[in-house]
Amino acid sequence: LRYNMVSDTLVGIIHKKPKEGGISAVGGTGSIYTYYGPKEKKFANLTNNFLALDLPKIMPALGLEAEPIPLWWTSDFINSSPPGTEAKDEKWIVGEFNCSCVGISKCLPAYCKDDTPNACYNDIPKKDLIEVKKIGSLVGRKAIGILSKQASQEKANKATENLKEILKSTDGKLASNDALISKLLNWKRS
Repeated sequence: LRYNMVSDTLVGIIHKKPKEGGISAVGGTGSIYTYYGPKEKKFANLTNNFLALDLPKIMPALGLEAEPIPLWWTSDFINSSPPGTEAKDEKWIVGEFNCSCVGISKCLPAYCKDDTPNACYNDIPKKDLIEVKKIGSLVGRKAIGILSKQASQEKANKATENLKEILKSTDGKLASNDALISKLLNWKRS
């Protein structure tokens, strides 16, 4: 299964099944792709566990706790349960995270290649444009959220630096008193 994510929001699930006798479900190998919405009941247990329990742990586990979750990314899961296991008892293993080569399947008609060098947005079927616009808008909202959070953090860091400079000018020891700085910053915010 491939979970298509926009930041912390699941936007679609793709079940990739290798062709009969095959071992790879990579595109172009004859594998069968089945597309599901983010609320597909068949995968509700995996979805709920991944989004609620696992997602908050990903960036810290990678040593990137100060970084936001990627804006557009995928997580590929492999079912490690024996055939016939009930969905609620299935065990899924992450096989790959990808945030460098991710696409929106519904946008493939707009993808320029050797045989379609003039492909463009208008080549996306009208029936798919609603979802494409919805995902595009979500990407924009999440990006603004990430940038706003970063700007707020930079503003807070600058306020702390300025306060330390003021305290340093009165008594050098005060600039290194973290408890005092914290109290003054909280007082300023109230």
